[in-house]
Amino acid sequence: MLMRLTAITLDCADPMALAAFYRRATGLPLADRSDDEFAGLRGADGLFLGFQRVDGYRPPSWPGQEVPQQLHLDFDVDDLDEATARLVEWGATVPDVQPRPDLWRVVLDPAGHPFCLTIPRGPREDQGLSGGSGQDDRN
Repeated sequence: MLMRLTAITLDCADPMALAAFYRRATGLPLADRSDDEFAGLRGADGLFLGFQRVDGYRPPSWPGQEVPQQLHLDFDVDDLDEATARLVEWGATVPDVQPRPDLWRVVLDPAGHPFCLTIPRGPREDQGLSGGSGQDDRN
């Protein structure tokens, strides 16, 4: 049996605001039935990136573990500095801890979820189980 990933959903306080951030960052269109409780973006390949409202949401405390990150996303970009600057303009923040800023950047979305920006380095098989990031070799 093989499983095919069809959706990733992030908890947050404001689904429409977080969807707007990722829409700007990825270019993916907003799903038709998005609202203040649950919003989403759908890629041409069918992958759905969802955002669900959670009462009392607390953002992850990266790199600390007071509130664990639970998961994070990786995105390939052409230029780390340019992509980081653009995302900050749109509401992201950059934590002081950057384990390998020459290879990837850790960025926090407006709801505090950490994600990584990377420069493509070749086939994904060479980059570990999580695309070269995560607990295996980045954070």
